[in-house]
Amino acid sequence: MKKVLLTMFSVMGLAFSLTGCTNEEAEPQFLDVEVSVNPEKGEINEPIVIKARVTYGDEEVTDAEDVKFEIWRAHDEEHEKLEVPHNENGVYQLEKTFEEEGTYYVISHVTARDMHNMPKVEFVVGEPSEPETSPESEMEDMEQPEGSDSEEHNSH
Repeated sequence: MKKVLLTMFSVMGLAFSLTGCTNEEAEPQFLDVEVSVNPEKGEINEPIVIKARVTYGDEEVTDAEDVKFEIWRAHDEEHEKLEVPHNENGVYQLEKTFEEEGTYYVISHVTARDMHNMPKVEFVVGEPSEPETSPESEMEDMEQPEGSDSEEHNSH
């Protein structure tokens, strides 16, 4: 019996010591992409600067494998995909002019450190056009069915 208990304590001690080692490992890092458009409300035939700031943890990513901006006007079926060069300090930058006013979107497709990230940003050139709706906004805009709790609470 003493031998069994001694073995159990040895195994538990080994498990605790291994757990202690894994807690000292570095936290996993993630590819982060922050997209900005300047100005957010541009004018026809005036340059607009689109930037993607790419980081991996605290490290600026200057050597991404692939950076492309997918740009389109709301409700247009044709999307333009442009390769984007590294500018400096983990920032990939593109300057573009637009000939048609409306609401536009850009998705930044970034592949680096064996990860892919693709944030989407909306911006306007001239007067805005009817924006596209995303599945998330459609869910938020759905009306509550008749007789739902929220409707009952609002009627009191």
